[in-house]
This record gives sequence, structure tokens and C-alpha cells, in this order.
Amino acid sequence: MSNNEFVPYDILVLLNGISISLYVFIISSILGCIFGIALALTRHYRFPVLSSVSTFTSEFLKNSPVLVQLFLIYFGLPIFLGINLTATEAAMITLTGNTAAFVSVIIVSAISSIDKGQIESAQSFGLSEIKILTKIITPQALLVAIAPLIGLAVNQLQVTSLISVIGVMDITKVGQILNQRTWQPFIVWPIIGATYFILSFLLAKAGKRVENKLKQHQQWESI
Repeated sequence: MSNNEFVPYDILVLLNGISISLYVFIISSILGCIFGIALALTRHYRFPVLSSVSTFTSEFLKNSPVLVQLFLIYFGLPIFLGINLTATEAAMITLTGNTAAFVSVIIVSAISSIDKGQIESAQSFGLSEIKILTKIITPQALLVAIAPLIGLAVNQLQVTSLISVIGVMDITKVGQILNQRTWQPFIVWPIIGATYFILSFLLAKAGKRVENKLKQHQQWESI
């Protein structure tokens, strides 16, 4: 058997790459949403200093290349802090920050779309800021934000293809290895591309179902 032939073990390597890509994506998405919401709330309530810091952080991470962020975190952070950082950890930190930046912008825009009269009316009736946030702002903002958040999730899943440049054994890195071994790019890269397409398609479909369920729930509550 020549070195340029595919073997059954290649399937296991590809599955491992998929699992690593999904692991980085899921962890960074969860943490990114948490930090993104926190950034959005500091901007919305205009906390002194924190509001300016969160705005600057969001704009910097949103408007700088993810590839540069990856290099900065992977090569720069260990030197600056004197710590050991694996490629996977660096990837998760980078994508968490990048996701948080976009989530904060989406959430701030969603909150801004809510009729200010509702909030002012709630304040006039003596409702606390916590109740206003949970009972009035969150349900309406979530309905507005859900579609952009789904689109962001699909985009961030595809952005994980960049983490291969720092050595993470993700789907793209597996594709590079298989291509170098087999020299069959017109087989390897269509398979890698199809893998990303299937994962993105399934994620978009799942997100659409969540969006529809949320809309139905909101409509039922409004009756």
C-alpha cells in the first residue's frame, strides 16, 4: 500500500478533529455568551469606568483579526504572564473573547430596540431594576437577539478553522495532514469543506427550531 492512499484510520483522525473543533466551539461559545452579556449590561447601565472599558474591549476584539488575536494570546500571553498555555487553551481564550465582543454588541442593540416607555412605566410603578431586567427587558431583547446570535454561532463555528495555525488538531489541521500525506487535495479539502457545511447546517437548523419555539412561547404568553 502506497503512502498516498487513504486508510480506515483516517476516519478516526477526522472524527477526533471534529470532536476537538466542537469542544473548542462549545466551550468558547458558552463562556463568550456569559462574558458578552456582562459586557452588554455594563454598557447598558453605564457603570462608571466599566462601561468605557467594556466598550473599548468589545470594539477592539470585534474589529481586529482573529488570527492576530490567536498569535497574541498563544505567543504573547505566556511571556507577559509567565504561564504555560497549550494551543487548545489559547484557542478557547481567543474565541471566547471574540464571541463575547460580538454577543455584547448584539445584546446592546436588542436592548436598545425595546420601547423606552415600557421601562419608564415600570420604573414609575416602583419595580426594581432586577425585575425590569428579568420581566420586561430580557424576554423582548432575547426575541430580537436570537436570530443574530444564531448567525454568530454559525460564523464562530467556521472561525474555528483558524485555530489550526497554532497547532490545534482540529478539522482543518487534520485536512492539512491528510493532504500532505496523500497529495490528493481535490478529495481531502472537499471532505473538510463538507464537514464544516454539515456541522454549520445542523447548527443553523437547531438554532431555527429554538427561535421558533421562543416565538411561539412569547405569542402564547401575550394571549
